[in-house]
This record gives sequence, C-alpha cells and structure tokens, in this order.
Amino acid sequence: MSNPDELLRIEAIRKTFPGVVALDSVDFDLRRGEVHVLLGENGAGKSTLIKMLSGAYRPDSGRILAGGREVRIHGAQDAERLGIATIYQEFNLVPDLTVAENIFLGRQPRRFGMIDRARMEADAGELLRRVGVDVSPRTIVRELGIARLQMVEIAKALSLEAEVLIMDEPTAVLTSGEVEKLFELVRSLRSDGVGIIFITHHLEEIAALGDRVTVLRDGRSIDQVPASTPEAELVRLMVGRSIEQQFPRERPEAGEPLLSVRGLSRGGHFQDVSFEVRAGEVVGLAGLVGAGRTEVARAVFGADPYDSGTVDVIGRQLTRHDVSAAMSAGIGLVPEDRKGQGLVLDASVQENLGLVTLRSATRAGLVDLKGQQSAAARIAGQLGVRMAGLGQHVRTLSGGNQQKVVIGKWLLADTRVLILDEPTRGIDVGAKVEIYQLINELTASGHAVLMISSDLPEVLGMSDRVLVMAHGRIAGELAAAEATQDAVMALAVTTAAPSTPHTGTKEAEARRDR
Repeated sequence: MSNPDELLRIEAIRKTFPGVVALDSVDFDLRRGEVHVLLGENGAGKSTLIKMLSGAYRPDSGRILAGGREVRIHGAQDAERLGIATIYQEFNLVPDLTVAENIFLGRQPRRFGMIDRARMEADAGELLRRVGVDVSPRTIVRELGIARLQMVEIAKALSLEAEVLIMDEPTAVLTSGEVEKLFELVRSLRSDGVGIIFITHHLEEIAALGDRVTVLRDGRSIDQVPASTPEAELVRLMVGRSIEQQFPRERPEAGEPLLSVRGLSRGGHFQDVSFEVRAGEVVGLAGLVGAGRTEVARAVFGADPYDSGTVDVIGRQLTRHDVSAAMSAGIGLVPEDRKGQGLVLDASVQENLGLVTLRSATRAGLVDLKGQQSAAARIAGQLGVRMAGLGQHVRTLSGGNQQKVVIGKWLLADTRVLILDEPTRGIDVGAKVEIYQLINELTASGHAVLMISSDLPEVLGMSDRVLVMAHGRIAGELAAAEATQDAVMALAVTTAAPSTPHTGTKEAEARRDR
C-alpha cells in the first residue's frame, strides 16, 4: 500500500554510458512537505539521477513512481505534467529575452489570441517579490549578475506550481543574505506541502534546512540518514574515508615578491588597489559579491583594461590589457566560471590540458602531438584526474575533475603566479581537500597563489594573509593569526575604504561596533 504523503519513489534505478556505470541500483523517495538532501561527491551520480526525473535521461532498468503509480518521463513536458520542476546549476535562460519572457517561456498568458504582456509582467513581478529579488520583469536577462539569474530560475520554477522542486546547488552563487532569503522561501514551500530535493556541497546547510539525507557514492545509494547527522559522518559516507583535516596547510617561508600590483584603478570598478604576493604563499582576496575582486584579478591577468597603475611580475612591468604578456611572464588565471571561461567542453582532456602550451608546442605549423600527449598524461596523473582516458570529453567529467584540468593546463605552462577565482565552487568536500593539497604543493615548489573565495572558512583556512575588498578598494589586510570571520566581515561591509589599509583586528572590531 502506497504512502499518501509520498510524492516520488525511485527503485533500483540503473543507468550506464559507454564505459561508465553512472547509477547502479539506486533507491530514493520524496515525501510531501520535506526537504530531502541528495549528497555525494562530484561524479557520484546526483546529476544523472535528477536528469532522469526531469526527462533528460531514461533509466536502463528500475522504476520511477509518482503518487504510487509507475511513470515514464521522456522529456521536460512529461516532468512538468507530473508536477516536477528542476533548477539546474547551469542556468536555462535566454539572454536576450526579458525576465518575464524567460519565466513564462512557452507558457505566455494570452488574450484574444495575442500574448497578454501586461498580465505576464504582473505575474512575473509577483513571483520575483515572492523570491525576494528586486528586479524589473522588463529587464533583459543578460544584464543580470549570477546571483539574480539564480533567483529568476527559482521564480521560473515556482511559476509551474510544482509539487516536486529539484534544486541543484542553489546557494553556490549567493551571498549569505541571499542564502537566508532562499532558505526562508524553501521553508515556506515546505510548509505548503511541496517536496524539495536539495543538492548542496555546503554541509552546514544540511542541518539548517534538511529533513533526510540520501548519500550517493560511485553511483550507488550508500545510506539514508537524518539531516542532524554530524558532518564528519556525512563526509565519511560520501568519500568512504574520514578527512582529518579540512584545510591542510604546509607552507614554506615566503620568498621574494613574484607579483606586485601598485595603484591599479579602473573607473566604476576598482580604485588604487595595491598588494603583492610572494613566492611560497597564498594570499586570500575576500569581500562581498560586487566588491571588485574578480575585476581586479582579470585586470592583473590582462583580460580587462585598467586606467592607471602597474602590474609587475618578478620585477618586470607588464603591458596593460595584454593576456599574452601576462601568460609569458608566468601568470595564470583559473576563472570563477570554469565551464564558460576555463574549458572547451566538447574538447578532450588532453586538448584542454594543452591549450596554454599549444603555441610553444607548434613548429613550422605542426603541433608536437606526441609531446603534448605525454605532458598531458603526466599532469593528469600528478593531479589524480579521474577519467576514462585522455580522449574523454571534458564535459563528461565531474566538477572537481574539470577544475583539476583547468589548473593542470597552467601547471603544464610552468606558471609562477596562479590566480584562483572561486576554486572550489560547486565541488564536493573530498575534491576540495584535493585542491587544497594541490595549492600546498604549488607553494612548496615556490609558486605564488592569489585566491579569491566567497567561502570565508576556506579563505581563513588556506591563506597566509587576507586582503579584504569593499567598494572597489582594499579595505584592509589581515595576517593569518589575526584573520577571523568577524574581522574580515567588519572590513567587507565598511562604507568607505580607508586611505591606508588596516592591518590589525582592533581597528576592525571598532569599525564593526560603530
């Protein structure tokens, strides 16, 4: 006899791709009015499972039941008919349409056979207010930042009045304030009887929001536990081992300055930014979304122009707005959008690893393919990239392995200064520790790392010094010993950057108290 509160049940689902078993006899169920967290490392099978529920994939064997009845989901329309809405990590929005047009795409309200634009915009406005985002329904989507795009995706899902809402890493691009608004919305939906499948790599979110947790590992459902399960136990279930130290730190004595930035300014983006990064150290760049961190990183790398100031690498001044000059000097950039800016998704692992060194590996118009393959195999092995082979399309790798490929291409180029912009966003805890260990290996071999991260524990755990940006300026600098979450946040929310960077926590505390 079926449970009347059960919205979905998955029984013994199996799904294979050429050479890969993505899911193997997975069981899962979702009840009305609960948040069921789906937890697992990148590559554990979470994405495959939700793509089956949304109609993108079909199972090889097993059953999907909705309301106690076996169903077959052959596409997005079948999922929508069953009351299932999915919010993916990769936004599914049309950039050149308005927010309202995106929310009701394919379902526009009509009057006398014509699209009723006034009603559509009014309904979209109500949905946007419900998710707590201050955006006009008439705004063109390409004008929005990532956080607001996320909220538009949520508004679009709510417009379907779904009974089942699947949320894939919904907090990855949100600030702490936006996360709390999202949590309030999720709790409201739960109280309305909506069943929510919630995927997150932020373990602290599980106890705050979840009811039950199903853990996937290597394509299998390992266990189902209460959301109150201690984080250490969740990690053990996810990775099959305990992780003793989340932020392993092994630092040599800092050496000579490798990167020196002086008075960097760009109107409307950042002003009078100065700092240096020495050989063997990690300098964290913290601040709220919109503080100018990414803009500074891109300017240092030559991807964006700047109005004044200098960038020196090992004492040599770089030509401004010249990526080739920055790369030749030994600067590498791992961008926050690894899929859109860091990888060629339909190219192989080998081709992606060789992107930076392609020019130097070319002689008389011919690429040294054998040399490139040998180098790619060496670096992939060194980084522990989990793959079927060097010829595997990078699109099919897990997020953690994709990030290793992005970093690996710079290691092949013998990069001396590596800028990491949100290096662990969307990556599970096991893969995070592997990235942190890689950072330690880089600094141990004399490299310099500038790390931008919105994850404060990550910044504090991995940095030798922390620079805090606010309103396009460096608001202060904190040594590792004095850097606390309170001290960083006090500087990050300062209303006006000081003329001289702050270097102590007492002033930060005074600023916070004012």
